[in-house]
Amino acid sequence: MRILLLTHSFNSLTQRLFAELREDGHEVSVEFDIADSVAEEAVALFAPEVIVAPFLKRAVPESIWRRHLTLIVHPGIVGDRGPSALDWAILNGEATWGVTVLQAEAEMDAGPVWATREFPLRAAPKASIYRNEVSAGALAAVREALARVADCRAGCWAPTPLAHWPNPRGQWRALMRQADRRIDWSCDTTATVLAKIRAADGFPGVADTLFGEPCQLFDAQPGTAPAAATPGAVIGRRDGAILRATVDGAVWIGHVKRGGSEHPFKLPATLAFADAAAQLPVIDADPDAAEIGYRESDDGALGFLRFDFTNGAMSTEQCVRLRDAIAAAGARPTRVLVLEGGRDFWSNGIHLNVIEAAESPADESWANINAMNDVCLALLTLTGKRTVAAMRGNAGAGGCFLALAADVVWAREGVVMNPHYKNMGNLFGSEYWSYLLPRRVGEAAGRRIMGDRLPLLARKAAGIGLIDACFGATPDDFAAEVAHRAAVLAADPALPEHLADKAARRAADEADKPLADYRAEELRHMQRNFYGFDPSYHVARYHFVLKSPQSWTPRHLARHRDLGWQRPAIEESAAV
Repeated sequence: MRILLLTHSFNSLTQRLFAELREDGHEVSVEFDIADSVAEEAVALFAPEVIVAPFLKRAVPESIWRRHLTLIVHPGIVGDRGPSALDWAILNGEATWGVTVLQAEAEMDAGPVWATREFPLRAAPKASIYRNEVSAGALAAVREALARVADCRAGCWAPTPLAHWPNPRGQWRALMRQADRRIDWSCDTTATVLAKIRAADGFPGVADTLFGEPCQLFDAQPGTAPAAATPGAVIGRRDGAILRATVDGAVWIGHVKRGGSEHPFKLPATLAFADAAAQLPVIDADPDAAEIGYRESDDGALGFLRFDFTNGAMSTEQCVRLRDAIAAAGARPTRVLVLEGGRDFWSNGIHLNVIEAAESPADESWANINAMNDVCLALLTLTGKRTVAAMRGNAGAGGCFLALAADVVWAREGVVMNPHYKNMGNLFGSEYWSYLLPRRVGEAAGRRIMGDRLPLLARKAAGIGLIDACFGATPDDFAAEVAHRAAVLAADPALPEHLADKAARRAADEADKPLADYRAEELRHMQRNFYGFDPSYHVARYHFVLKSPQSWTPRHLARHRDLGWQRPAIEESAAV
């Protein structure tokens, strides 16, 4: 089936649908929803049999939905309508929530229902629920809806009008505004504060003040505070976050946005308010809220190193801490070290927001990429134990190659990888990719992967040998299976031989071409990206960080805009 994805941006859900539907055998193209005329042109060029809208911020033009079957993916239960579906569900403490595929009509979110899925609603940030439960539910519901198109057009099946749906729980809810999200530090409990910030996480954040200045709050986790702490008071810092007291405890606030500053984008709280935060005491409590954590199995055979960096971005300082944590874990008397990454992201490489805020973005880019390389090097040269990269969440750019630096790479079902750099201003990339990629898939396949610029499903990555295995339908299933498989590796009687072979191969590879040479060659290209005459990287980073509106759809996504594209010679698909 020929499917056009009409979307506001190529976000995580759109990427997964794009990759999964292509794997299902569909012909898929993407168009960013920039203007009615642009969308109409895309439809005319591609002549889609179905239009799927996974992420929109405005209504589909009537000129499109009246003539073409258009399916909207709404992150809410049946009957839920309005632009703040997940926000209200989280703030109201719903026990279950869902995602619904419905047909576009004149009234937003009120068309007939084609498919729906429900799920338990975790106490988690909106962005995390969207990337996990909503993404999985949307994929299942979209597949179900697409399977019904032929029957619907043949008159054998019809979607259910919302008015005929039995006992829908959903209702119309207006756009959630900052007044609805406002935190009253004098009376809101920790649970209430967390719910308000989590319901705004990703976008738009909660409007508040810190150190007497207006800002927006993101990335909140529970903490503890001294009994005498004044609610609302900022009482400590750690790992880029600040600790703020509530009436019954405290919350760690990891990121803020200072709209009136020269850097009006999301930054670690201690960086956004650097001078004031520097006066706060460092607090080492609350290990569950730390960005990096380490634990061992009861028998001491396995070490698990967790590094949960917001959005998978790793600043220079975070890379240094992770490098040191790998060294410390490597010195432990374990047999296998499992690197877990975060729940939502394994790693996305260098921290573009922190770089953009630096006095010299070029210098900070250089420091950051070298620090990322040091993390990869620490893993590559850890020859005394088996290392496992357990990718619980998505990975991009240098984060993909950090995973490949491990001996064994496992990923959860549904994880999306973007093992390329070119989308960020034609970056060449580093993290020893020129060594790691060919030894996994060969030179020719490696060149294709780096030039493809498209999302890659973990399942397909395993099929081509880029990673070793893909399993686990849910994060919990994946975690349990990782622990089991890692224990098998640790108990393997042949482990000493495996480690000897690993050390011998590393020595042979080093003799053939030292890792320092790979790094130097990659960095020569990166130096031109950072300091050369072509500003593409700096321009792309600026627009990425500032979330600039899309002005066009890249041709690697919009197949219908390829040079030489010819409109399929078939009848237009009609709305059902």
